[in-house]
Amino acid sequence: MPFEPASDILSDYTVLDLTRVRSGPTCVRQLADWGANVIKIENPDTAGSDMGGSREGSDFQNLHRNKRSMILNLKDPEGVAIFKKMAETADVVVENYRPDVKFRLGIDYETLRALNPRIVYASISGFGQDGPLAGRPGFDQIAQGMGGLMSITGAPGEGPMRVGIPIADLTAGGFAAQGVLLALLGREKTGEGQWVQTSLLQAQIAMLDFQAARWLMDGNVPQQAGNDHPTSIPTGVFATSDGFINIACAGQHIWLRLKEELADDRMDHEDFADLPSRSKNRKPLNAIINENTSQKSTAYWVDRLAEIGVPCGEINNIQQVFENPQVQHLGIARDVNSQERGPSQIVGQPIKMSRSATDIRRPPPTKGQHTAEILAEFGYSEDDINDFATRGVT
Repeated sequence: MPFEPASDILSDYTVLDLTRVRSGPTCVRQLADWGANVIKIENPDTAGSDMGGSREGSDFQNLHRNKRSMILNLKDPEGVAIFKKMAETADVVVENYRPDVKFRLGIDYETLRALNPRIVYASISGFGQDGPLAGRPGFDQIAQGMGGLMSITGAPGEGPMRVGIPIADLTAGGFAAQGVLLALLGREKTGEGQWVQTSLLQAQIAMLDFQAARWLMDGNVPQQAGNDHPTSIPTGVFATSDGFINIACAGQHIWLRLKEELADDRMDHEDFADLPSRSKNRKPLNAIINENTSQKSTAYWVDRLAEIGVPCGEINNIQQVFENPQVQHLGIARDVNSQERGPSQIVGQPIKMSRSATDIRRPPPTKGQHTAEILAEFGYSEDDINDFATRGVT
């Protein structure tokens, strides 16, 4: 079955995917979902754990849609030669090996650039391609800790806390995909590709955003604040009669709306008159708000506060997320006919374009499913293809 793009936007681009685990596959998933011809290169001895778990697992199924798979032994010189031939006409290579591996294999950027000056080569590492920590193995939770996120996550005094998703992996993958697109745009001007680099550590620090700026510009070391927003007060989790609700008072005008709605005279005290006062007296203020919100249901408060322009929302578990009418309207749960699991659903793209759509055109491939098909597209004969398979090159 020939390449069938998932979208028209990137359908002219071929991507050689050398990635493993999560950050790299996250990058390539973005390119595949927007139409790139992604060729997933798998070694004959690739373990399931290197690919995001077993192929029938939900994680693998969500990460590897819209790609084709071929087996290629990059420890064999002939396998490397095949890869280099493919790179001569490909547009993008994405890898997330440890920094030294691509050089040992002989498929680093400078080597491929000599064959194809237009190649865009994206590398994702744990800590960067060089520097004193470049050789360390990267792992999401390690980056969360080293990048400062765990020091500001969780309740005060309860010790560092990881975020419930692999945010360093996911954002590094997203930044790498952005870098690839920028490099492709740059190539339109110069005719040459370039080496795109990011790391879990860099991505994690970038995601600190205003918390990092508080240190860099003001010398303020942010601390854990639990469910309370560090600067918009009152913002946090408040009890209702049947659960909890998030309320966000970002600005004096929203605070005044909330105060008027709750109509509790205690909130008129000068201790709560402005943001600095509310910051100093956050705990007693939160207690007053809790007393009021706990008298009525979550549904009541969501409807009422939204009506008067106070940002608010229920706190859903994952099942409730996908049962939410707005989430169903957005259509982010997408159907896929998995080869291992049959009819299933996976998480779709969060981006909507006015003229270009994306779809799940291919379920995740079985290992090496498209090896012969891809080799033929790159000019190898049927005899060559059979010979490579017999000798363990593919």
